[in-house]
Amino acid sequence: MRRFLLAAGLVFATVAAAPSGGTDVAIKTSAGTIVVRLDATHAPLTVKNFLHYVDTHAYDGATFYRTVRRATEPQSSIEVIQGGLNPQAANPMIVPIALEPTSKTGLHNTDGVIAMARTAEPNSATTEFFIDIGDDRFLDAGGPTGPGYAAFGHVVRGMDVVHKIHTASAGGESLTPPITIISIRRTR
Repeated sequence: MRRFLLAAGLVFATVAAAPSGGTDVAIKTSAGTIVVRLDATHAPLTVKNFLHYVDTHAYDGATFYRTVRRATEPQSSIEVIQGGLNPQAANPMIVPIALEPTSKTGLHNTDGVIAMARTAEPNSATTEFFIDIGDDRFLDAGGPTGPGYAAFGHVVRGMDVVHKIHTASAGGESLTPPITIISIRRTR
């Protein structure tokens, strides 16, 4: 009987320790910390790609360098903050991934969602990401952007920091100076 209870206790401890609902990462910036829950259940390839850069500390010292606001760009259909590594940096270790469209994942570009940035080529996402502010379903698959942008998680804490970064630019899309990403680390 004692052996069964010990074994049952180990199984319970293992189950209790397993994170449910995704992996959380803390994006520590010079403007504050944003905690994002990644959804590997619905966007496994995109989450795996992002966590590769998180786990290798590639984002340490990167920046949020772009913000799009309707207040300063009335023609814009979206509002986001964008960050990551220098997209122009030539690095053979940075390999583009296949797009996981929102039409297949069931995720949408809505307030607080994190998604991968890409070029005009759908399968070109690497290290650049953005956080949606408001309803940006304009960026979902099947809309005006064609295949759309891969959503892969959502902010669970720190939307005040997202808004602070979003309003840091007086005009235009470039954040000057950019907001430093001190680190991105798994928290659970």
